[in-house]
Amino acid sequence: MDEEKFNGSMRKFLRTVGVTSQQEIEKAIRDAVASGKLKGNEKLNAKMVLTVDGVALTHEVKGELELG
Repeated sequence: MDEEKFNGSMRKFLRTVGVTSQQEIEKAIRDAVASGKLKGNEKLNAKMVLTVDGVALTHEVKGELELG
């Protein structure tokens, strides 16, 4: 295995996950506040599940998003 290539591709994937996830969360929250579904002062539970084809990996990260 080429460690340098693997690490580079993993970092690129994780950057993409971070950026696109943040954009999607922000859009969903803003839309929910604008539509009145959320007031804007809630704490929301969040969960991210990572799977990788070809290996038996399922990794779950849970957290909380504070809106106000």
